[in-house]
Amino acid sequence: MEACVFDLDGVLVDSEPVWESVRRAYVADHGGTWQPDTQSRLMGMSTSEWASYLHSLGVRQSPPEIARGVVDEMAARYAAGVPLLPGAVEAVKRMAAAVPVGLASSSPRRLIDVVLSVTGLGEYFAATVSTEEVARGKPAPDGYLEAASHLGVAPDRCLAVEDSSNGLRSAHAAGMRVIAIPHPAYPPAPDALAMAWRVLPGLDALTPELL
Repeated sequence: MEACVFDLDGVLVDSEPVWESVRRAYVADHGGTWQPDTQSRLMGMSTSEWASYLHSLGVRQSPPEIARGVVDEMAARYAAGVPLLPGAVEAVKRMAAAVPVGLASSSPRRLIDVVLSVTGLGEYFAATVSTEEVARGKPAPDGYLEAASHLGVAPDRCLAVEDSSNGLRSAHAAGMRVIAIPHPAYPPAPDALAMAWRVLPGLDALTPELL
């Protein structure tokens, strides 16, 4: 393996509880109805995709208005402190010392930039891609393929680090070798987890030896 591409939400940042809290509140405040499977369906969607989905739940605002309102609140929360997962900074530094490191995230570019700025991790990434910047969000492979292209490394020579069902499917569809680090509160579906080359208990187990 000649490069390592990280997901952001649920891998480096414990953001899924924040996303769920913000989007649940937005749906409730604007006339929609949150469904039991809403959070799992949203994980991995691009901004336009999840905004349209929330609109379909009965939210009165248009998808662009929904996206703007939710992202504004997420940016405010991150500015007050990014909830990094244990070992996130050390894992990125370890891998970046060995190979070029990229990011393929479903977060909008604005939030990616806030996280990388607040945490100081921006200097370690040779390429960052938001699914806003490609045709399709996860589980489509577009984001991972774009990250590999920016890194100048063939997808099948990249290690991908993921947590969610849609993320695992996306990296696998891109032809990457996939490391799964499941979030205990938001575990991936068994069929998606089966696509992983390795399943690790946490970021501390992510080492250059896996390359």
